[in-house]
Amino acid sequence: MSNRHGENEAPTTPLALAAMLDDAHPIKTAAADFARTSLGSIGSDEFDLARWEAAAEFGIQGLMIPAEYGGQGRTAVEGALTFEGLGLGSNDNGFVFALAAQSFAMQRALITAGTETQRKRWLPELAAGKAVGCFAMSEPAVGSDTGSIGTTATPTDSGYLLNGTKAWVTLAPVADVIIVFATTDPSMGHWGLNGFIMETNRPGVTVGPVQRKMGINSCPFSEVRFSDCAVSADDMLGNPGAGGSVFTSAVEAERAFLYSAQMGSMERVLNLSIERARSREAYGQPIGGFQAISHKIAEMKLRHETARLLIYKAAELFDRGEGMTMAGALAKLQTSEMAVQSALDAMRIFGAEGYTVDAPVEAELRDAIGGLAYSGTSEIARNLVARLLRVDRPMRRKK
Repeated sequence: MSNRHGENEAPTTPLALAAMLDDAHPIKTAAADFARTSLGSIGSDEFDLARWEAAAEFGIQGLMIPAEYGGQGRTAVEGALTFEGLGLGSNDNGFVFALAAQSFAMQRALITAGTETQRKRWLPELAAGKAVGCFAMSEPAVGSDTGSIGTTATPTDSGYLLNGTKAWVTLAPVADVIIVFATTDPSMGHWGLNGFIMETNRPGVTVGPVQRKMGINSCPFSEVRFSDCAVSADDMLGNPGAGGSVFTSAVEAERAFLYSAQMGSMERVLNLSIERARSREAYGQPIGGFQAISHKIAEMKLRHETARLLIYKAAELFDRGEGMTMAGALAKLQTSEMAVQSALDAMRIFGAEGYTVDAPVEAELRDAIGGLAYSGTSEIARNLVARLLRVDRPMRRKK
């Protein structure tokens, strides 16, 4: 039996509850062990194809791909546990982010909206690490207002011609396949959107140079330009006019589960801070004996635990096939904003050394800041929460 996401029903055992209560869950610890031994630490700012293939061999890219397409068909809770472990085990947040971006956005859209031909063509290669996929909606002048995108899909006798530019496309410089969203009728806004899937080396597609960023540098971003790029009806993802709903569905899942890796890095930062507090001495005692330090660490623990509860609640709702827009938005808000605060507190605990590039926390802060923007800004998440709480609706006055 399958749910509305096209995957197996959530297991009868309370996996989500076990994940919430056990921060050393076996799935998480196995992924963390793999990340320590095979993904390692930050090596350079370059994307590492060898590590990508190693991750695929371990099963990361195929984790949530159905078994008939070469994946494992795991639940969202299992996916979150795995990426939490990856974030804990490796401090290369960029590389782990790259794995999560393909798994929770690009592949999710293909699994839910792709035709059988599209799935058979790409999912086995993505699961095996033989292909890298990217997902393109944002544009230089358009971010969250997807109904205003300028990339057009002009109908022709044989299909469509794509023209426009996509910005900040995760993995585009190394991608083999891209899902791109374009409008066939700008006057229809969100309802005029369509998704297309194609090779990145198709005529009319130009991938720009790698864009420099504040952090997560081993995950490359770039612009992708389309100039009279011919696509056919067979390249369309979903039904005509369904691009908006395809995008919304994929990003709703991404918003919650992409941050499970950042949740793992929060725990790693917490552990680094505890180690520092116990080993660094001042005035004849470990600095952890000072309330100013111990309270920071207590707050870091509180932030981490609340992030875990929210993420696994969202994952359980997803696996049940229930609405998780509110849960996902809250999980994104808590994890992204509190990861920044915890990294900042870790720098303070490390003192002047924490500001140096040789310290283990400087890169954590730069990487964490990116979480405030990707998968929608924190402001967009707050708008979602407020809208679901109906705070913009006037109260009916009693007669």
